[in-house]
Amino acid sequence: MSILQALLLGIVQGITEFLPISSSGHLVLGKALLGVHTEGVAFEVFGHFGTFLAILTIFWGDVWNILTAWGHALRHPSPGHWSLRYREDPFFRLGVLICLGTIPAGVVGLLFEHEIEAAFTSPLFVSCALLVTGTILLGTRWTRPLDTSFGMVRALIIGAAQAFAILPGISRAGSTISAGMYAGVERSEAARFSFLLALPVILGAAVVEGKELLHTGVPSQQAMTLLVGTIAAYGAGAIALKWLLGVIRRGRLDWFAYYCYAVGLAGLIWFARGTFF
Repeated sequence: MSILQALLLGIVQGITEFLPISSSGHLVLGKALLGVHTEGVAFEVFGHFGTFLAILTIFWGDVWNILTAWGHALRHPSPGHWSLRYREDPFFRLGVLICLGTIPAGVVGLLFEHEIEAAFTSPLFVSCALLVTGTILLGTRWTRPLDTSFGMVRALIIGAAQAFAILPGISRAGSTISAGMYAGVERSEAARFSFLLALPVILGAAVVEGKELLHTGVPSQQAMTLLVGTIAAYGAGAIALKWLLGVIRRGRLDWFAYYCYAVGLAGLIWFARGTFF
């Protein structure tokens, strides 16, 4: 992979990570079109780490308040005290719900690691998955918010959607925000929880892949491309995230469905041409 290709793919990663159109799917299709071949998912993980930093930048206030609330709670590690803080401290409760919502993706990632990696090599699979993402997004057109708060059941529903979105072509942002909206959560609050929920999963994936890279080693040329891709993903991701939050407050999530349908159908036609024609 050249530096220019890493830059372009990093920008694609950053933009599509936050727009509900599947960053992993676009990376698979982008690499197939550019003729880029990489072993494993190292580039995807480092690109996701760039978007992790973008989320941290945009939601730093929420992250700091959650960490502060948990710091206070850990000074008094008793069930009664934690139960009281869960009821009275919204940021401690938010931290608990994020931990709970992270469990499904962690379980799926560990149990189906090799199957997931295989899916990253199939542009046809990604094209079909983008059609699924479009259908998920289109359905939000008919959702009606019940309230902005949610508890453990809604957190698990959104967490299950995040686990499903490990598959390339299934948008993580689109699936989790949509799941929140289907569960009756107001769309801005669903988006906030969705992006905060991404932090432990992205960081965990980066740590797991980083441990593997410590054993295999990274050639100096590949290290530079990973660095360029990470920086590009961070910059593009921060801009895209700010823009999307504004769009969600003003508009509808189903607008992105038509894009997913167009890219998915184009991918099916392009990558299946050797199979059926």
